[in-house]
Amino acid sequence: MRDRVAEHVAALPKSGIRKFFDIVAQSKDIVSLGVGEPDFDTPWHISRAAVTCLENGGTHYTSNLGTPELRQAICRYLDRRFCAKFDWKCEVLATVGVSEAIDLAIRAICSPGDEVLYHEPCFVSYAPTIRLAHAVPVCVETRVEDEFRLTVDEIEKKVTPKTKAVLLNFPCNPTGATLSRDDMAAILDFCERHDIILLADEVYSELNYEVEDETDETPGTNRTLPSFAAFPEYRERVILLNGFSKSWAMTGYRLGYACGPTDVIDAMMKIHQYGIMSAPTLAQAAGVEAMDFGDKDVDRMRREYKKRRDWLVPVLNEMGLKTLMPKGAFYLFVDVRSTGLSDEEFALKLLKEFGVACVPGTAFGACGAGFVRMSYATSLDKIKLAASRIAKMLKSIS
Repeated sequence: MRDRVAEHVAALPKSGIRKFFDIVAQSKDIVSLGVGEPDFDTPWHISRAAVTCLENGGTHYTSNLGTPELRQAICRYLDRRFCAKFDWKCEVLATVGVSEAIDLAIRAICSPGDEVLYHEPCFVSYAPTIRLAHAVPVCVETRVEDEFRLTVDEIEKKVTPKTKAVLLNFPCNPTGATLSRDDMAAILDFCERHDIILLADEVYSELNYEVEDETDETPGTNRTLPSFAAFPEYRERVILLNGFSKSWAMTGYRLGYACGPTDVIDAMMKIHQYGIMSAPTLAQAAGVEAMDFGDKDVDRMRREYKKRRDWLVPVLNEMGLKTLMPKGAFYLFVDVRSTGLSDEEFALKLLKEFGVACVPGTAFGACGAGFVRMSYATSLDKIKLAASRIAKMLKSIS
């Protein structure tokens, strides 16, 4: 049946992350620095909201857009945390994770042959998702010399009359890079000048270590975070894509959302309506609780990630593995070129001989060659054990 598979689907590569973790699944005594998933359980008051919804018979379809309660909670949250304002009635769509939101946005705005600029290294699904919409992915390289920030100078080199949108993710998986408000304003101005739509995947927006609490009275509730959606003069230019998986440790709930101009959200809803119907009802109930009462939980987890980051980065640098201090997310993008091994060779040797899992940088695009991604979304004890094993590997190589 191989020749019956659609050509554009057959041409897609399998996820470099999943391919690597098929190997991990067959191994024993592994310390994983690879999975991009919080090691925390979902805070109980959030899960309890889903349980209460179930007990009250919340097992039916919701509106295609999502429940009014969730969409209102999303708007309250975005206003409080980002100073971003949306109309819950027509500018918000609940989705099955941010991955569906990304897919819907691209399919809603792109015609065959349209070009979508995206940066590498990046989340593994970007280029395949663009291709599945019969659009053309155009890679914009980000470099360690720029701390993996996306610059307007680099985007300008790739724009053409066919460019329809720019898709970006900051704070970034896999590099941990962030953008300042000035960076965001410059990119938005670029999009305005070229009449381009900005698709802003901000699923790690809460995990930004550069933004401190504005007061010490109630930690975690007074941080105004940067967002592309917080520029009212560009609001018709931006589609905000976000979700609950990373900030609230809700990966299994599969809940995300998109916010943007009414016409685009309506187009996304039509695709969502025919393909999915609605996001899970129980997950939406949990999402309301997370949005309205989860600030302190987010802050607690963010502070723990920061503690782990601050321990691990100096240790890797002392070993001779150059590692930037990431400003967001929960990943390190570690330069392994000094070992003389390729990123895949390094990752496989570390896994098979020393029992530590990380992900080769090339899983996130060719621009990731020579780097590996290490996630610090695991306990500090496990991180310290992994570091000791990495040191042993480096000693064996030298």
